[in-house]
Amino acid sequence: MVTLPEHFMEHRLLRMEAEYYGLDDLAKALISPMPRSPILTNNNGSSHGGYGIVKGTGGPGYITVGYRGSFAFGRDGLADVKFRKLTKILVSGRVALCREIFGDTLNESRDPDHCDDDNRYTARFFLKHLCLEQAFDFLQESGFRMVGSCGSGTSSTPANEPVKPGIDAEETRWNHYNEFVFCRP
Repeated sequence: MVTLPEHFMEHRLLRMEAEYYGLDDLAKALISPMPRSPILTNNNGSSHGGYGIVKGTGGPGYITVGYRGSFAFGRDGLADVKFRKLTKILVSGRVALCREIFGDTLNESRDPDHCDDDNRYTARFFLKHLCLEQAFDFLQESGFRMVGSCGSGTSSTPANEPVKPGIDAEETRWNHYNEFVFCRP
């Protein structure tokens, strides 16, 4: 029997590592779902959520995920455009829904209206990690689908504007912002 922490979201990765290191018993234990409560189903009867991860009531709603980022720079100031550098992943939506989906990975410290009203909306949450793909996985496993996105292009700072201390002028030119809107009907 395998005992994992509550809200453990990386069953698939753990199973892949167990297979890689030849831990066959652990890999077999992680193959079957380990629900802590009944699996939720969507309208067509198929279950959603992965490997025993059961999230919330399945109620409808929208969540917006945004990030501000740049492209990382290599030696001699050369841009490595294959690598995205995120500073923070922002989350907007109904508080109860954001808490349901992101759980302990949600940082609520910047929300000035921090109170017990779960029906209010906020645009002040952010995630404690910088893995955009993990955030998308949480949403997909909870029955959300992307319904829209938008983004800004890279921008150059004006030549007469001084660069703030500690900021790389070249990297600032590659700053951009993207948002993704998800819906669960």
